[in-house]
Amino acid sequence: MSLGTTIESGLVRPGRPVQALVLMGGGARTAYQVGVLQALASMLRLQAGPAGAFPFQVLVGTSAGALNAAYLASAAGEGLHAFDRLSAFWSRLRSEDVYDLSVPLWVRFSRLVTAVRLWGQARRAGAVLDTMPLVDTLHRAISLAGIEQSLASGAIETLAVTASSYTSGVHWTFCHSAQDHRHGAWSRPGRRAEFQPLTIEHLMASSAIPFLFPATPLWVDGRREYFGDGSMRQVSPLSPAMHLGAHRILVVGVGQPERAGLAGTGAAGAPNLGAIAGHAMASVFHDTLQADVEQAQRVTRTLQQLPREVAALLPYRSVEVLALQPSQSLDAIAQDHAHLLPASVRRALGGLGARKGGGGLASYLLFEPSFVRALMALGEQDAYARKAELLAFTGARAA
Repeated sequence: MSLGTTIESGLVRPGRPVQALVLMGGGARTAYQVGVLQALASMLRLQAGPAGAFPFQVLVGTSAGALNAAYLASAAGEGLHAFDRLSAFWSRLRSEDVYDLSVPLWVRFSRLVTAVRLWGQARRAGAVLDTMPLVDTLHRAISLAGIEQSLASGAIETLAVTASSYTSGVHWTFCHSAQDHRHGAWSRPGRRAEFQPLTIEHLMASSAIPFLFPATPLWVDGRREYFGDGSMRQVSPLSPAMHLGAHRILVVGVGQPERAGLAGTGAAGAPNLGAIAGHAMASVFHDTLQADVEQAQRVTRTLQQLPREVAALLPYRSVEVLALQPSQSLDAIAQDHAHLLPASVRRALGGLGARKGGGGLASYLLFEPSFVRALMALGEQDAYARKAELLAFTGARAA
């Protein structure tokens, strides 16, 4: 987070407080976010009752976090019930609703044949997995008309999703409000923003995990560019929320607290293919969240320490940032549930010798009820452990 972004965002900030929710990416791991938000909704119901208003005015999502943000935006007019609907959606989700992989039974007996088969599929489709099931799921689950209604009614002010352009290398933030034409986009080195109506294609682009999910074309600057997962090249995850006027930012990530000892090993302690694949995937989703949060808090504290007479001349208002991430290893949880992956995926991983130590890779693909429930339970547990902070953030009082 640059000092320029922090100060400039203060210059355009509206008078009333604006709360933003930032949801990071991570495939099936983002079920953790659902648990955090479900716990927050339960806390707020004790204060405002079951008909409490939706607590965030700005929603920003990356990758699968963008899917969560868009789902909430479509239901924000229902207030706190939006979080219940998101939880119910994840509870019904299965891997077959997200992707498909067709490999014959015999591939598991030969690494070479498996590799050739998957490579051929990747060359034909640009990715190993077919994500048409996810397209169908999103069309059924996320109401674009509902998003428009939430914006028009003022239940939320802005929805934003991020994606990375394979064509230009630029990291884009696509924003949508009730009056897109009244907002100015922003541009930073390697990062750009644009206001436009959001579609299912934007969500597919944001969540297109490299190598696994195919790139999605979008139109920007009057030309078609191909986009992949918004977690790639995401150097400043808090920047969009600040540009969109947030006074307070709640950000929920799904990063690893500790990875040591989880990697599978082969001969002489060398990492096996499953461990390498998991590490590569973690590198794609290795967001700069913690560093960005610390820098934003540091800049805010510095500006707050200015002499009062100097601070009075500045239109800047401090930005409060609260970040939650898993207190336990999601790799380890995934390792316990890896046997629930679709049979075709298990065969492919077995054929490549990547089953052992593959918890890291599995954690992004395990859209299965038991894994989802485990992550949601952890999210709720972590949220209640920080109940006082969450209630203070939302302006509610602890019961």
